[in-house]
Amino acid sequence: MTWAQQNQLYEKINSRKWEQSLIFLGTGGGTRTHGQEIKSLLLYQLSYAGSQAKVLKVSVLKLWSRSMLFRFLYAIIPPSITLFAETWTDLPPVSTFSIVARDAVTEEIGVAVQSKFIAVGSVVPYAKAEIGAVATQAWGNVQYGPVGIKLMSLGKTPSQSIDLLTQNDPGRAHRQVALISSLGNPANYTGSECLPWAGAKTGNNFSVQGNLLTGPEVLEAMSLSFQKTKGFLGERMIQALRDGQKAGGDKRGRQSASLLIVRKNWGYGGLSDRFRDLRVDDHIEPIEELDRIYKLHQKVFPRPIHVEKKPKKTSPIE
Repeated sequence: MTWAQQNQLYEKINSRKWEQSLIFLGTGGGTRTHGQEIKSLLLYQLSYAGSQAKVLKVSVLKLWSRSMLFRFLYAIIPPSITLFAETWTDLPPVSTFSIVARDAVTEEIGVAVQSKFIAVGSVVPYAKAEIGAVATQAWGNVQYGPVGIKLMSLGKTPSQSIDLLTQNDPGRAHRQVALISSLGNPANYTGSECLPWAGAKTGNNFSVQGNLLTGPEVLEAMSLSFQKTKGFLGERMIQALRDGQKAGGDKRGRQSASLLIVRKNWGYGGLSDRFRDLRVDDHIEPIEELDRIYKLHQKVFPRPIHVEKKPKKTSPIE
């Protein structure tokens, strides 16, 4: 097929959502340059595969070979990662501890984080209902959030997504990131140059991670806390932060905390998915202040009435 024929067919494709979102992730939009010719072809192929997938009622990934998918991701993702990586050394590290988790019964997905860092909620947490959640920290690459969500929406597992996010990032040795999918399978990555103590721990439906901590006991405490605490996802994640802080927390102290929980149509007026989006940007006891705001938010915005159902099947921990 010639370029002219490809362009004619390309214009006939009804849905352009794939093209728009992935051009944004890879090149920031704008007019195509000579260097973007290959990306445009790959986007055309993905869009065409998407239209055929709708007709055949199968995943678009089944219509692409592994080599084709790899070439697409290689062409689209590295520019966005590198774009941020050029200036990361000028920024203060987001040394912190966090948890990404999901509730298998209610299908809520969320991120909770605490740090000796101003407004940590503006950097670390990302989540999308029915897709998954991301926590990016240490010298955090904020592109890991939206790109990680996009990769999971394309059918990549959290572990596969992390491999793709980090493999071409020049600052990967200083990154720490955790992902969890809507199926509850978590994965994490801690770069070799993250400030000690740094590490992570996964369990059923959660991952806890941190850097510049007093020691591994922080994550042990968070892990045990999340598993034994009863209640809704927000309460369990806040308690995990609280117990992590009691075990030592961030070596530098405390300053800010954040809680982000998403669930389909549980946001304001049932018109968004952001169920709880709470931040404490600067406080002497940020976790306790976050808990106070959370309880107030519960009173003002109670949980939607819904029928409890059996937990969704959980994927094995990667």
